[in-house]
Amino acid sequence: MTKRVGQPDTQADLELRACLDERPQRSFVMVAGAGSGKTTSLVKALAHLGRTRRTELKIRSQRVACITYTDVAVKEIWGDVGNDSLFHVSTIHSFLWTVIRPFQVNLKAWMISRIHEKIADAQEHHDRPRTQAATRERLIGDIARYRHQLVTVEHRTHFSYGAGSDFTRGILGHTDVIAAAVDLIQQSQLLRDVIASRYPLLFVDESQDTKPEIVAAFRRIAETTPVEFCLGFFGDPMQKIYMDGAGAIDAPGDWRRVTKPENFRCPSRVLRIVNAVRQPGDGLVQTRGRMTSVDGAPVVVEGSARMFLLSADDHRSAKLAKVREWIRRRNNDDLWVSEDRAADVRALVVVHRMAATRLGFPNLYAALNDDAPSSIKEGLKDGTAWPLRPFLTYLLPLTMAVRENRNFDVMTLLRSECPLLSPAGLSGADAPEVLAGLRASTTELVQIMRSNNATLRDVLAYASHARILQLDDAWTKYLDADPAALVIDDDPEVVPVTALLNCGVAELTGYRHYLEDLSPFATQQGVKGAEFERVLVIIDDEEGKGQRHFSYEKYFGMTALSRTDNENIAEGIDNVVERTRRLFYVCCSRATRDLAVVMFVADIPAARAKIEEAGLFEPGDIVDEPALEAALA
Repeated sequence: MTKRVGQPDTQADLELRACLDERPQRSFVMVAGAGSGKTTSLVKALAHLGRTRRTELKIRSQRVACITYTDVAVKEIWGDVGNDSLFHVSTIHSFLWTVIRPFQVNLKAWMISRIHEKIADAQEHHDRPRTQAATRERLIGDIARYRHQLVTVEHRTHFSYGAGSDFTRGILGHTDVIAAAVDLIQQSQLLRDVIASRYPLLFVDESQDTKPEIVAAFRRIAETTPVEFCLGFFGDPMQKIYMDGAGAIDAPGDWRRVTKPENFRCPSRVLRIVNAVRQPGDGLVQTRGRMTSVDGAPVVVEGSARMFLLSADDHRSAKLAKVREWIRRRNNDDLWVSEDRAADVRALVVVHRMAATRLGFPNLYAALNDDAPSSIKEGLKDGTAWPLRPFLTYLLPLTMAVRENRNFDVMTLLRSECPLLSPAGLSGADAPEVLAGLRASTTELVQIMRSNNATLRDVLAYASHARILQLDDAWTKYLDADPAALVIDDDPEVVPVTALLNCGVAELTGYRHYLEDLSPFATQQGVKGAEFERVLVIIDDEEGKGQRHFSYEKYFGMTALSRTDNENIAEGIDNVVERTRRLFYVCCSRATRDLAVVMFVADIPAARAKIEEAGLFEPGDIVDEPALEAALA
C-alpha cells in the first residue's frame, strides 16, 4: 500500500469505514469535491477491507471489485493497493467482459439479436419513400453483409473481446461489450447472483461519468440479488464532464450517503472561487484549502486568482504571452513565462483549435469537431473516438516501434491486431514466410507514415490491404467505395470520418503530443483529476465555434439564452449553463498555487460589468486589456 493509506482520516473516511463494517452489507454513495482526496478515500476503504475481510473473502474465493474510468487510473489504484490479488481493479469495459465472458451461449443469442436489429433498421431505412437511390444501394449491401454475419455467428461457439466489433469473427468491441453486458445483467437473475457472489463488494469510481445504463444495471444487482452485496459509488456530480454520464447518483433510503467536503489542493483565494462556482449547483461548501508547514505549524496558502478580459482579435497568442509576463512581474515568479514542463504551467481551453493550429493538427481537429456528432466530438478530447482508435492504439505505436527497432514491441502489437498472426491466419501457413512478409509490409507502412503527401486514408487502406490490420465493419463503406459517392442524408458520421481520412498523416504526431501531455495545452475536459501549480484558463466562445454544449458567455450572462436553453432550465434538463458551470469548476479547481482566467470578448466594458455582477472574482482581481497594456508599457 502507498502513502495514501497513511493519510489522516477525515470524517468521511470514518463514516465509510463504519458503513463497510455493517452486516448485512450496506451500499453507499460518496460525494467528494475536487481536491478532496477521493482516490485516497477509495484506497483507504480497500485497505480496510484487506485488514478486516481478507480471510473471509479468500475462503469463499471472492474479491473486491474496483472499477474506474481510464487505464491510467487503473494503474494508479493498482499501485496504491500493491497489486493485491484480493482486489480486482479494472476499467468498466474489462470488468464487464470478465463477468459476461463465461456466458457464451447468452452472448451468442445477444449477438444474433443485435444483427437482426441491424437488418430491421437497414430495411426500414431502405423502405422510406425519401431514401435516395445511392443510399438504398448501400443499404442493400449492408443487409447482405449482416445476413452473412448471421450465418457465421450461428455456427460459432466462442466469442471474444477486441478493440472494435467484428461479428463475423465473433469479436465484440468496446461499445458492444457495454451493450451486451447491460442487457444480460438486466435480463438474467443468475448472472446478477454470480456477479454478487464473486464480487460481494463493488466500487465504482468516477460515478458521475459512468453511463446511466451501467449504473442502472449495477443497481439492479443490489436490488434483486439474495446474496450479501455492497455497491459503492465514488464521484462528484460537479465534475461530470461527459454528456452521457450519469451525474448525481441517488442514494435510496437504506443506502448511506457520505460527503467529503475538504479540499486539500487549492489555495484560499482559489478555493473561494471554487465554492462560488459550485454554490448554485449542489451547494456543497468545500473547506480547509491547501496548507503548508512553517516552523512545524500549518499555514494556509493564499495563492492568487485573477481574471483577464481581452479583446477577441487575431493577436490572441501574443496577448496570452503578455498575461503571463504580467503575472510574472506581479507574483515575482519567473516560472510563469517558462516553457519548461517543470514550470508546471498549464493552459486550459474548451476546444483545442488554437492549440491544434500551433501543434500541427488543425484539419484533424476540424474534421472531428466542427460537423461531427457529439459522440465523436467527445472522443476527440481523449482519443477514444472510434475513427481514431486504429491509428492511436495500433498503427502509430507500430510504426514508431518499427522505426526504433523495438522488435519485441513490434511483435506484441502485431499479435494483438494482425490477422496474419491469428491462429486462423497461421493455420497451414509458412511462419517464416509470414514474418518476412510482415517485415516488408511494416517497413512500407513506416514509409507511408513518414510521407508528406500521404493521407490517413492511404495509411488505413494499405494496412488493411497488407493485412496488417483487421478493420471493424464500420470502415467498409469508407474504404471500399468512392468517397464522393458517400451519402450523408442519414449518417452524421460520414462528413467527419471522410474529412479525417483526407487529413495528412503528419497531423497524427501533433495530436499525439496533445494526447500524451507533451504540450503546455490541455482541454478543460481532459484535466479532471490532475493538478498544476499555475493554471491559465482560456475562455473564447468565438474560437470555440462548433462547441454548442458549452458557452461561457451564456454562463456569465453576456449572451442571451436561447429558447431551448430556457426550456431545458425550466424543465430541469441538463443545459448549457450547468454544463459550463461544471466545466469552469473543474478548471479552477486544478490550481495548487495560481489561477489566471483569460477571456476573449468583443466588448470589454460590458464583459467586465457581467463578471463583477457574477461576484466570482474580487473587482481588484479583474484586469482588462487597457490596464494590462499600461502595466507592461
